Amino acid sequence: MSSSHFRDSNQPASAGRNPVGSAYSRGMQSEGVTTPKSADSGHQETIVVIDFGSQYSRLIARRIRESSVYCELIPHSAPWEMVESLNPKGVVLSGGPASVYENGAPLAPDWVYESGLPILGICYGMQAMVHQLGGKVAPASRREYGYAELLQDEPSDAIFDGTPESMQVWMSHGDHISELPPGFSTLAHTDNSPIAALGDGNGRLGIQFHPEVVHTPKGRQLIENFLYKICGCSGAWTPGNFVAETVESIRRQVGDGKVICALSGGVDSAVAATLVHRAIGDRLTCIFVNNGLMRHQEPERVQETFEKHMAMNLSYVDASEHFLGALRAVTDPEKKRRIIGEEFINVFEGEASRLGRVDFLAQGTLYPDVIESQVPGDDVSAKIKTHHNVGGLPDHMRMELVEPLRYLFKDEVREVGMELGLPREMIFRQPFPGPGLAIRIIGEITHESLETLREADRILMEEIEANGLYDDLWQSFAVLTNSRSVGVTGDFRTYGNVIAIRAVTSDDAMTADWARIPYDVLARVSNRICNEAPNVNRVVYDITSKPPGTIEWE
Repeated sequence: MSSSHFRDSNQPASAGRNPVGSAYSRGMQSEGVTTPKSADSGHQETIVVIDFGSQYSRLIARRIRESSVYCELIPHSAPWEMVESLNPKGVVLSGGPASVYENGAPLAPDWVYESGLPILGICYGMQAMVHQLGGKVAPASRREYGYAELLQDEPSDAIFDGTPESMQVWMSHGDHISELPPGFSTLAHTDNSPIAALGDGNGRLGIQFHPEVVHTPKGRQLIENFLYKICGCSGAWTPGNFVAETVESIRRQVGDGKVICALSGGVDSAVAATLVHRAIGDRLTCIFVNNGLMRHQEPERVQETFEKHMAMNLSYVDASEHFLGALRAVTDPEKKRRIIGEEFINVFEGEASRLGRVDFLAQGTLYPDVIESQVPGDDVSAKIKTHHNVGGLPDHMRMELVEPLRYLFKDEVREVGMELGLPREMIFRQPFPGPGLAIRIIGEITHESLETLREADRILMEEIEANGLYDDLWQSFAVLTNSRSVGVTGDFRTYGNVIAIRAVTSDDAMTADWARIPYDVLARVSNRICNEAPNVNRVVYDITSKPPGTIEWE
């Protein structure tokens, strides 16, 4: 889904080839769930990105994948045993907020330097490499943030191949290299950084700037030089390769077992289900649960779409009253998510019992889901929220998870969907959260609040589509806030609900910018909602980006 219509200069653009990576690159464990380790250990080439906590770490991973090379983010504490099965071709050390000379600053594990793999240190990653290999890092007399002019000292180095000797780069650092490690030389400098790039001639490189951001115009060239000229990557990761390898992996994992898959109507579950169906055919049963928290006429649309386009076993379960009863008087968003997750498990358990023995549960878990749900102490990312697709099953169910999309970003999933031949309206459907409208109603969920929000959301979507904006937005939706507002309708004073409109542009939901929707469209949306949605007399527009906010309100 393109976001170019509303993109400004601060929003990263996705450019070039858009390959995908393996879904079974390493085994992971969830409570109560057995997740398989890779059946194809070593079958792929991987660039390993060691995450030191930079806001750009995920963007590094995206840029590498856009260059047709698979990569994974791993914690700086990851042992070689965890990495070896990925068949690494090189290592990228990300930026980060720490200073390497401080006590407890994160450093790269010893295997990074002992493996003989090419290394690209970016910003803090460069400083960590220098510090660990015998050089010195010190506070800079003047910090360097924003644009800088990079001047090459050794333009013949492979990392700079095809780039001008003077070029614009994006800096973000307060420390600098004061002494080179043994065997290294300076490759480039800026006015404020005498050592802005360095290398040892044996594939160990460091750059003080950020090539992954759009503010470094030649950044993609630098990344591809590292991937292809230094690491020797083949660039073989394409949607077609992914489909073929993933289908074969599912066959090996499932054997002659049966699988159930939760369908939501969104692209993630649809692509996951299609991959599993292609692998095992009728031994897959898809289950669509109407939890009562869906948008206007969505249950009907989902059933029609899947019955029309996908020849799969489909079981429809209307559990709306059951879910609403379980959510009665609940206002805490994390509790809402937990309750909805538990009720889904109960529904699936009942369906699994009805279908006889079921050995596997397929889910459309994505890489951002995994990252945002990391538990504290895992060294990758602080837990932002519990994601509905990431977690465990009760011990007594003992179904093994099939998660073919676990290491893909959203745009990569759409590429796979197109490769599979799924209908465009399904592939480019705006994301909708598993907990549904429950996390778009701030406070208690009631039949009345759901009806108000459904109407407001219906009106918003009608106007977005009527004005040709749908494909330019990552998400657009209404939120029923827990605020009340004094208003006037006719000659009467009202005290009604406040609806918030949220619309964002993004490439993968890891970051997002608020959409610059034309004022006349917002005016029609506001007017219609106040006139047509029950008990609403005020509409506000959310202009918060991610970060600092999340896309959803809860």
